[in-house]
Amino acid sequence: MRFLVTLVTACVTVMLATTAQAFCGFYVAKADTSLFNRASQVVLVRDDDRTVITMANDFEGKVEDFAVVIPVPTRIEREQINVGDRAIIQHLDAYTSPRLVEYHDGDPCVRYELMERMSNDASSPAVAGELKRSARSRGVTIEASYTVGEYDILILSAEESSGLIRWLNDNDYKIPRGAKRVVDSYLKQDMRFFVAKVNVEEQSKLGYQYLRPLQVAYESNKFMLPIRLGTLNAKGKQELYVYALTRTGRVETTNYRTVKLPTNVEVPEFVEGEFADFYRDMFARQTEKENERAVFLEYAWDMAWCDPCAADPLSQDELRQLGVFWLPRNGQENKRLIQPQAQNVFVTRLHVRYDAEHFPEDLMFQETGDRQNYQGRYVIRHPWKGEASCDLTAYDTSVRERQEREAQLLANMTGWDIGDIRGKIPFFGGTDPEPEKEPWWKRIWD
Repeated sequence: MRFLVTLVTACVTVMLATTAQAFCGFYVAKADTSLFNRASQVVLVRDDDRTVITMANDFEGKVEDFAVVIPVPTRIEREQINVGDRAIIQHLDAYTSPRLVEYHDGDPCVRYELMERMSNDASSPAVAGELKRSARSRGVTIEASYTVGEYDILILSAEESSGLIRWLNDNDYKIPRGAKRVVDSYLKQDMRFFVAKVNVEEQSKLGYQYLRPLQVAYESNKFMLPIRLGTLNAKGKQELYVYALTRTGRVETTNYRTVKLPTNVEVPEFVEGEFADFYRDMFARQTEKENERAVFLEYAWDMAWCDPCAADPLSQDELRQLGVFWLPRNGQENKRLIQPQAQNVFVTRLHVRYDAEHFPEDLMFQETGDRQNYQGRYVIRHPWKGEASCDLTAYDTSVRERQEREAQLLANMTGWDIGDIRGKIPFFGGTDPEPEKEPWWKRIWD
């Protein structure tokens, strides 16, 4: 008996905390700051009344013509000013960027066989027994199995990682290479494994869908970012990204609405090749819906991990350079760790498009105790395209219905023409993109 699921690198880590959201998926693209012109980036490290601000400007022109005026809420001594590393901000941008992930449907014929066998479990307990026996032969115990909403779930324990990984791979749970060390660490902590797959039929029924930066450290009870001076010589609307690092949790604005962008939305396959256009148009559409007066949340997560990772979490050394002063100094962490895990650092990514008319006040912030994970995440689900050993009429119908929902959602989020969208989807008469040709040199010595 074979179970179907798409499992990726991040999935073996998602149960570290009971509040974690198991997203998973193969990361294939991200919406970083390069998608937008005239984009400025600011990192705010905040703890009590202490703030470290790092500013990366998108200055264009001769370097000698560059100048910046920075309002600050208190007297600044020379020792409070530093020049930072632009690469760290680029790393932070990559780590927190909204992302596109993909899944691949499993063989629907195998799934139908499994459903038929499971439906006869009451009269044929041998099916479940066979699965459990195969697990025991690998040192794996199936402690429980459930179908909850659109998910099929197994609760597993194991004696050692190699047996668990082999059993999962044998049953079409695609464990990535290099997972053994991670799995070992969890087994040593006597952890169980929550394994879930999407039940496509149930899901269908439910219908769900380079100038280096300047740094300034100061103390003040005002947690704010002055933006008004930046509108005086601005050429049109400005893009601003704020990365807030705290001990407590998510950061939000108090004098403007902080709005979460649509997320966990399934989009048609062709969006993979047009992700930049999709994200720009989606962001513009959401901005218009908020009358151009909102600050948008793009990411909120504990810095120690990610799911799926668009980039590795920042190291303690990188965070320390950004001003996270409550972390150990260089030399205080274990030197044997190449990338020590950052502890007690929560990152919030905010994105605002502003001008003097719609943002007449500086941005005022507050820390919250909300540590709930959030990310801008958009999902491509590829239909099964392999050979079939059963009638696929029902499966094809469910895919057609799913893709119609995807088309409608995409049109609503971006303002794109629904007819143009359908024209790019194979089930609606569109064509698959041309496959990449094999490089000529690969055929020389075959």
